[in-house]
Amino acid sequence: MTTLASKSLAKDIVFEENNFNVVFHDGRTLRVPLAYFPRLMKASIEQRHSYIISGGGTGVHWEEIDEDILIENLLLGFGDTTKATSSKIYAA
Repeated sequence: MTTLASKSLAKDIVFEENNFNVVFHDGRTLRVPLAYFPRLMKASIEQRHSYIISGGGTGVHWEEIDEDILIENLLLGFGDTTKATSSKIYAA
C-alpha cells in the first residue's frame, strides 16, 4: 500500500454521463470511467446516487445494486475486482 492510497479519504461522489468522480477530503478529484464497474454503468441515475461513503472515506457502498468499491483500489488503478481479470483505470 502506498502512502498516497492509505491517506486518501473520499468525501463525495459526483456522476457524469460516462464517468464518476471521487472527491477527496484534501481537494483532489479522481475521474473513473463507469465502464470499469458494470453494475454502476447499468444502474439507474437514482441507484447511482444512492450510495454511502463507508469506512470513514475508505470505501463506497451501493446497497441496491450490491456494489462496493475500495478507494485504495481506485488509486492503485483497479476496476471491478469481481471479474476474472481486473481492469486498469487511467484518470482523464
